[in-house]
This record gives sequence, C-alpha cells and structure tokens, in this order.
Amino acid sequence: MNNLDYIVIPAYNEANRLPGVLKRIAHLGYEHIVVVDDGSSDGTADVAREHHVKVVRHPINMGVGAATQTGIQYALDQGAEYIVTIDGDHQHLPEDIEHLLEAIRRSGHDMVIGSRFMNKENKVPNSRVLYNKIANILTFVITGIRVTDSQSGMKVLSRKFAQSSELNCNGFEFCVEMIRNASLTNHKVSEIPISVRYSKETMEKGQSLYTGFKMIGRLIRLNFYR
Repeated sequence: MNNLDYIVIPAYNEANRLPGVLKRIAHLGYEHIVVVDDGSSDGTADVAREHHVKVVRHPINMGVGAATQTGIQYALDQGAEYIVTIDGDHQHLPEDIEHLLEAIRRSGHDMVIGSRFMNKENKVPNSRVLYNKIANILTFVITGIRVTDSQSGMKVLSRKFAQSSELNCNGFEFCVEMIRNASLTNHKVSEIPISVRYSKETMEKGQSLYTGFKMIGRLIRLNFYR
C-alpha cells in the first residue's frame, strides 16, 4: 500500500454495519478512507465521522452508482493513484483490498474486479447467482468483455481509467457501465477471486427481481444511446 491508495465506500443506511468495515480497513493500515453517505436517515455519516474518515454526503438518496462516482471524483481530486471501491455492509472482506492492489500493480491493467464466483468457497445465494448470470450475458453483449462477476461492488481502478470513466448510471447498472467505459476507451479489465459473506441484512439490501428488471431496462437504453 502507499499513501495514494484511496478506499471509497458508498453507504446508505449502514450505521450498524459500517463500523466493523471501517475498523478493519483502518487496522490494515489504509489512511485514505472515503465514505459517501447517500442520503442516509440512520446517522451513517455521524458514525463514519466517529471513525475519523472523510465523509462526503448526498442530501438525498441518489443511488449506489451516483455515490460511487462521487467518491471516485473526490479521490481523484485528492491525487489518488489507485481507487478501491468496497461495500459498506461488511459483505466484502477488507483483507481483499491488498489482493486487488497487488493485482492491478502487477498486471498493469486499468480495472481489476473482485469476483465472488472465482472463489469456490463462497456460498452465494441462488438468487444472486441468477441475477449475476443474466447481467454477465448483458455485459458481454454490451461491452464484448467476458467477466464472471459483472455486479461486483469491490474493484480497483487506476487513476488513468477513473479519469476517463465518468458514470452516468445511478443504480446497480453502474457496474456494467464501468466495464462498458473500459471497452470504449480500450482500457484493460481483469478479475481475481475475493471472499464474500451474506447475511439476512445484506440480502435485504441487494438486488431484487424488481431492481433487476429495472437494471436490464437501463442497460438496454445505455447500449442503444452509446
């Protein structure tokens, strides 16, 4: 790690789960941690400030894509060399941050995605497997890039790619938009395995059948107007 690595955490009503994530990331030695409070009503921003991290707040809930873009832009403005995104619900393990950073430095690629499906020890719920398979097919159709986990919220971006990859999608479809941006600008994408854990709370906050259909509609429009 170095002092130009930034960790971006989009968070919406994560006051109960966020402290565990922040404590672990800080314990691992990362200095630049940015929480984007996406219009939470449960004190998420206050909890983050108690852990002495940078907080950027949306006055209203704008969506995980918008929160991620806000965090990425803040990191770029501060001079970040590499930007890691990680969920605030403790679904991802902070220990995988270093694995992502090692992979992007070693490969010279512009985005490395943390794949839940490359780690056979992960117990991913069937609904998540189904949503991701559909999204992976759409991702290939739209971008020409094959990935195993198009919907992963944990990834690392190089500064060069982040500067050229402004996100316009506010919802979960931002993950596919980011891969599409890489394809359009000839930036290299790869994946490595990461660990993931699911709980009742993380299942409630993720994608549902309704949000999945909304995402598909937005992705079709995104591809049509590119």
